[in-house]
Amino acid sequence: MKHRARKQWGQNFLKDSNLLNKLVALIDPKPEDLILEIGPGKGALTKKLSQKVSKLTAVEIDERLYSTLASQKELTNCTFINDDFLQTSWSEYGFGSQGIRVVGNIPYNITSPIIFELLKNRSKWKDAHLMVQKEVADRLAAKSGGKEYGRLTVMVQSQADVEKLISIPPDVFVPKPKVDSIFICIKPHSRYEMDKNMYARFDAVVRAAFGQRRKMLRNSLADFDLTKVKSIDFDRRPETLSVDEFVLLSNKIGRINPVEIPS
Repeated sequence: MKHRARKQWGQNFLKDSNLLNKLVALIDPKPEDLILEIGPGKGALTKKLSQKVSKLTAVEIDERLYSTLASQKELTNCTFINDDFLQTSWSEYGFGSQGIRVVGNIPYNITSPIIFELLKNRSKWKDAHLMVQKEVADRLAAKSGGKEYGRLTVMVQSQADVEKLISIPPDVFVPKPKVDSIFICIKPHSRYEMDKNMYARFDAVVRAAFGQRRKMLRNSLADFDLTKVKSIDFDRRPETLSVDEFVLLSNKIGRINPVEIPS
């Protein structure tokens, strides 16, 4: 049965077999890999990956697509879950404590929530290969000093490395989106050890800094006590600070004023 893409779920299905083969090569799945696929859609990438790995679990919110995938007998090593990825517990995936590899042609309207959900559970997976809107990919992988560099960049890069792998034109999708896409790879890192309170403080500092992007830091961070922070020039604007500098700034503010953190 032909499936009409549903706009509310941001469905754009990949149709180009050559591109799918390129994506599989970039993912480079191994027989022992455990794949978690977000939004398998009609299963074009699912089928190719399932031939190369021991186990694949896919979360699909669309009940019609889920039913079609679950009924395909050739996908014997695949488990399909009919649910919203953002509402699903990781314990439902059945992978145990082993490192998971995440794959997804994810809806562009909820890209950021999905990435932040992944980062919240970053100890459970070792890499994520995601199809995202070009504008978002540019922001995720941006360097300090450019217009793409912002709060999303700093928050994500404080937890993971982001690499843009291949650009994807609109005409390989059905329906055709109005934007270009980029296939990216995200790998968690542990360069900045932050407990829950440190991360909350870091988030508050970054949020405040970019909340008034055109202002100098001394103005956008006026609610913080900056008097003892000597290593940062507060006449700078937030996009000029590296991730390292934001972490340093957050830690110093934490030692000066550890209780009152703007929300």
